[in-house]
Amino acid sequence: MGKQRYRITSYIIGGILLVFLVMALLVNTTSLGENTWLRVFFGVSALNFTLRASVPLILGAMSGILCERTGIINIGIEGMMLAGAFAAFVAKTSTNHWPLMSSLLFGVAVALAVGGVMGWLHAVFSIRYRMDQIISGTVLIILAAGISAYLFDRNAVAEGKFGAIALPGLSQIPVVGEVLFTNPPLTYTTLILVVVIHIALFYTKWGLRSRACGEHPRAADTVGINVNRFRYMNTIIGGMLAGLAGGFLVLEAVGQFQEGMTAGRGFISLAAMIFGNWMPFGAMGAALLFGYTQALQNELLLAGVTTVPRQFVSMIPYVVTIVAVSGFVGRVRPPAAEGKVYETEGGSE
Repeated sequence: MGKQRYRITSYIIGGILLVFLVMALLVNTTSLGENTWLRVFFGVSALNFTLRASVPLILGAMSGILCERTGIINIGIEGMMLAGAFAAFVAKTSTNHWPLMSSLLFGVAVALAVGGVMGWLHAVFSIRYRMDQIISGTVLIILAAGISAYLFDRNAVAEGKFGAIALPGLSQIPVVGEVLFTNPPLTYTTLILVVVIHIALFYTKWGLRSRACGEHPRAADTVGINVNRFRYMNTIIGGMLAGLAGGFLVLEAVGQFQEGMTAGRGFISLAAMIFGNWMPFGAMGAALLFGYTQALQNELLLAGVTTVPRQFVSMIPYVVTIVAVSGFVGRVRPPAAEGKVYETEGGSE
């Protein structure tokens, strides 16, 4: 029954995406583009902004999937993301004198490392010290917000960011080429990671064992799987992905750091993960939906819509997130052992 419902949902989402693609092609290649409202909803500008806004949400959702598929609740994605953004900024400003690409890649590496450390801390609190996992994640958020605000040098400036790379041939496809195949490297990396994580989770031994740790850790332990080792590993990798999401904001999207610049993206990522039923492609689809609402907010403001107060327009992404999760949270099933501390027969890790 669950598989049938998931298949029906996939068909519905596929149909919506097909209709959306057809409308986007028509609006951007015919006279329909002269209509302001159609341009707001289907213009290339809105589509480009959708993808750009979705990238950190996709990475955050992948982080949550890796953690929760092994049984670790990760509320701290927001903190990991903010720590990664701050680390990337510090790394970039410290190496402004380097060649631009070397400096940017160093920033990416530092963001990954700091995100991994945050993930390791969450794993230690949750597994070794058996702290409530929601409290542990909340602590990481407060820690990242406090340290980044205290150490942030407002006079520091990061010079340069990743630029778009047009893929030969593919970038010439009308509309699709401009949106999907003319992007900076971290955007391409994110889209590739979704495919890699899906294959790894559902078609490899590592993925099978990871899912077993989140569904039935006792059974996994009886066949020789070190449950807590997998939980440590996946939480650290999840932290690295969240750190990369923060690095994206500094090194590819904004180019600078601002206090609290993640602005709730970690929580929206969690909503995308739940809405997507802990499935990589499902979570990516949900992240694109939430990214699209942010794009609509941006396009409506640029179009000068004044009949609706600007504050209400700015609420759109968060209202859609609440509605989506509240409407579907009862129809999805998290991993059975999510949030449950696992102790071996001997009582050790």
